[in-house]
Amino acid sequence: MSEETAFPKSCSFEQPCPIRDVLDRIGDQWSLLVLDVLSGGTLRFNAISRQIGDISKQMLSKTLRRLEHDGFVHRTIYAEVPPRVEYELTELGRSFLEPMKGLIAWADTHHAAIREARADYSAREPA
Repeated sequence: MSEETAFPKSCSFEQPCPIRDVLDRIGDQWSLLVLDVLSGGTLRFNAISRQIGDISKQMLSKTLRRLEHDGFVHRTIYAEVPPRVEYELTELGRSFLEPMKGLIAWADTHHAAIREARADYSAREPA
């Protein structure tokens, strides 16, 4: 492995491994989808929910909070009646779009091969 792609040596008990720390967040079931939806611009909660479709309101709320906590998403609350809340990507969130799009493209390109490998494995292994 080249120095450029070597795993960081900064992992310790006191400091979480940067790879695991970041991938645990963006590698969950919903974060990439939420980031992808927000790549189109600022949206309200219900618009994000409609674009993803099968995410529960509770899970979307949790995912948005986690992405905001990690600095990927900014939430703006407008003092109106009823209150209006909008979500948008931060600079950090926008900087992640290029590698994220590459990962999404790779997954889309190789999904059939992965499904085939899983089926082959399942056929070989006893139940």
